[in-house]
Amino acid sequence: MRIGILGAGQLGQMLGFAARGLGYECCFVDPSDSPPAASAGQVIRAAFDDENALATLAERCDVITYEFENVPVAALASLTDKVPVYPPLKALRKAQDRLSEKRLFDELDIPVPDYQSIDTRADLDNAINEFGLPVVVKTRRFGYDGKGQVVIRDASELDDVWRSLDSRAAIAEAWVNFDLEVSILGARNPRGEMAIWPLSSNEHVGGILRTTRAPLDNDVISARAETYMQRLLKHLDYVGVLALELFVVDDSLLANEYAPRVHNSGHWTIEGAETSQFTNHLLTITGRTPRPTAARGYAGMVNLIGSIPDAIREISGPGSALHDYGKTPRPDRKLGHITVVADTAAKRDDRLAEICKTVTQSTGD
Repeated sequence: MRIGILGAGQLGQMLGFAARGLGYECCFVDPSDSPPAASAGQVIRAAFDDENALATLAERCDVITYEFENVPVAALASLTDKVPVYPPLKALRKAQDRLSEKRLFDELDIPVPDYQSIDTRADLDNAINEFGLPVVVKTRRFGYDGKGQVVIRDASELDDVWRSLDSRAAIAEAWVNFDLEVSILGARNPRGEMAIWPLSSNEHVGGILRTTRAPLDNDVISARAETYMQRLLKHLDYVGVLALELFVVDDSLLANEYAPRVHNSGHWTIEGAETSQFTNHLLTITGRTPRPTAARGYAGMVNLIGSIPDAIREISGPGSALHDYGKTPRPDRKLGHITVVADTAAKRDDRLAEICKTVTQSTGD
């Protein structure tokens, strides 16, 4: 079985490594000069919408998937009559437009923060009047890791924010004083068989995920998140892994966004779950039954951003695993992650604190 993957970054790399364990091969399309996934399979160096490259990928592969949600839908649509493409394009289209995504949540009775579409300056003023300040303004397309969004805290910022949108369609969201950010991952195959991982809690800095802890010991919240995941997977006739990010407010959940792909907040599953998100993604897109997803104790993950300090390489050992993506260091770039697994939440958290302290001391932040 050969898997075609658009994108050869670290997610593609980890898919490629998981594929080897299943006896699969991966072939990637990516324009980068030295993509991480080159260590896990052949890379066709071309733009994501290059017709010749995509035709070659379709000829060589049994199924095609993607590692990021900003891949051109039209490019994938051109392949669907030649080879199966998963996750389905319906899910990808909605994920690429924040307004369509919010309306999907509404349709499925998945609560979200109050929001408004922003097409004119008057729309922005109306949103401020209705929601008050602060308010979050997000471009409808091409946003990730905190990009394409800004928090307005004072009315004096409105003119600058409106100019920064530069006529791009946007949405405004009411500010949410959440208790916790969480995410849940699910996998589904074409027959509708599902597997859902335990709920995890996440901490972001500057819009970029820094740490993840799993599982979250809250049965009420976990059950509600699993219900929302099941609704999404069924409605979208989904195939592959899907990640749903939510805010916890008291005992309720508000959906933030979903990602139709394997996800940074699921990296803990490689060592911390019976089956990783990468393995189950590959199994489900090839029509096989997803494997069990129970947590193996208590897991934590720390993203290594901008640099991988030597001290981190020394700290890895029993109960921890370092993943170096082989990328050139630069500010705010995800270069790797380290995962820890312990038999209690307290031991896990102590280990994470040690790692985070080492990262901070080594980078001078």
